[in-house]
Amino acid sequence: MPNPPPPEVVLSMKGLSIVLPGLRDRPHAVRDVSLDLRMGEILCIIGESGSGKSVTASAIMGLLPDAMRVEGGQVLFRGTDLLTLPEARMRTLRGKSVSIIFQDPLSALNPLMTIGAQIREVLDAHHIGTIEGRAARVVEMLTEVGLPDPPAIQHQYPFRLSGGQRQRVMIAMALALDPDILIADEPTTALDVTTQAQILSLIRAIQRRKGMSVLFITHDFGVVADIADRVVVMEKGLVVEQGDAAQVLRAPAHAYTRKLIAAVPGLRDADRPRDTEKPVVLEVRNLCKTYRTRSGFLSRVREVRAVDDISFTLRKGETLGIVGESGSGKSSMGKVLMKLIPADGGEIRFQGENTVALTEDAFRPLRPRIQMIFQDPYASLNPRFTVGQALTVGPVAHARLTRTAARRKAQEVLGMVGLDASAFDRYPHEFSGGQRQRVGIARALMFDPEVIVADEAVSALDVSIQAQVLDLLNDIQRRTRLAMVFITHDLRVASQICDDVLVMHRGRMVEYGPPSQIFRAPRHAYTRSLVDAIPGRAA
Repeated sequence: MPNPPPPEVVLSMKGLSIVLPGLRDRPHAVRDVSLDLRMGEILCIIGESGSGKSVTASAIMGLLPDAMRVEGGQVLFRGTDLLTLPEARMRTLRGKSVSIIFQDPLSALNPLMTIGAQIREVLDAHHIGTIEGRAARVVEMLTEVGLPDPPAIQHQYPFRLSGGQRQRVMIAMALALDPDILIADEPTTALDVTTQAQILSLIRAIQRRKGMSVLFITHDFGVVADIADRVVVMEKGLVVEQGDAAQVLRAPAHAYTRKLIAAVPGLRDADRPRDTEKPVVLEVRNLCKTYRTRSGFLSRVREVRAVDDISFTLRKGETLGIVGESGSGKSSMGKVLMKLIPADGGEIRFQGENTVALTEDAFRPLRPRIQMIFQDPYASLNPRFTVGQALTVGPVAHARLTRTAARRKAQEVLGMVGLDASAFDRYPHEFSGGQRQRVGIARALMFDPEVIVADEAVSALDVSIQAQVLDLLNDIQRRTRLAMVFITHDLRVASQICDDVLVMHRGRMVEYGPPSQIFRAPRHAYTRSLVDAIPGRAA
């Protein structure tokens, strides 16, 4: 019996080259890129930041920045070269023939419009249906992407939704016109594992139901294992490998592909060696934090217990992982530990002193000894400060070092985190995401702290850069014996770096113990659901 013919190619990229502006580390954003997207398949483009993945997607959508220039090649959609179309013609194709889901829904959605109005705007722009028909289509799309109570939620603003719900709104907008091709640009990068699993399952289900073609951009081979039919691997603007996902995952041909696969963290079988004689540096007992808001005509008070009766002990040189979904209370816990927000009850004993009972003035001398690494290093670094200023301003302000000594210390710490001494005089925008995170780590280390609270410090990084930063934190911890509270939604990362793991769900601790017990033999149903949602686990 003859083999069936291969599916029709709906999008074909031939020799695409795009020039980068100015003096960059390479002349081309992408060079001589060729790929085919077939009808009804999911093609994943994978690579690190700067590999050209998002530039490739922008070229397809006709959304390249003005500074970038197409040097050669074609992007053929059903035989039509999209690169040659005038903007008016491209505008009719966007959303209707080719649509896109952006990585950060909060920045992509208009904060001043309800989500229903934003989906309806897509229909209005293409003059689809009647006013009544568009209103019905909005509710239909919100229902299709699994949002609760669509007739009511359509009147909500983006900031009132969770990250996963906002991403579902973006998917609803992208699918409103039933496009032939859906481009998903890192749609799950910053989501917790269960929400990520839901979004991947949703995209796969809709793709199968509609027979749509999906171009899925990611930096995580775990995601590729879950969703891809075929995969294209990009490095520094070049396609270095492509083929069936199963084949590439099982027997990668290129060294870069092997490096990306090796960088995906797995669940460790053995725990770190324990030394119960090490002194306790942080002891938390029955910690509570409740948020209260007033709403409605009668100003009813709504209470959310973000941290509800949490207790744990942290010893010198050890790492405690705090894991859970968005809204579980992880970041609130970190802020309370840092005294950035006040606790409502319980104790935080740092070196024997209860910091909950201290006034801000009394706590200020302790601040240098408890430091924080923030999730977004770009947002947490002053763009007008050089790296040197960012590193030295704190120790000088706290009168711990003179300016000369602070400069000397900063250059030493930059070397410790793997950055060249020349970084001292450069600005944050001149660094990659991984390098900026190293600057954030260096800033925390300037005080020689005894405890570091790392709040999602590697969640937005490529897997290879993430592996480097985790190795760096492990190395620094071995040398300095600092204790660390590591807040993350990625259980694979927690398994690699933590001595103990605390699982939070709706403000409460549902499980606490060593990684081998938490991830290999979870006792609580919620922990089991987190473990089951780890991307690539079933591959």
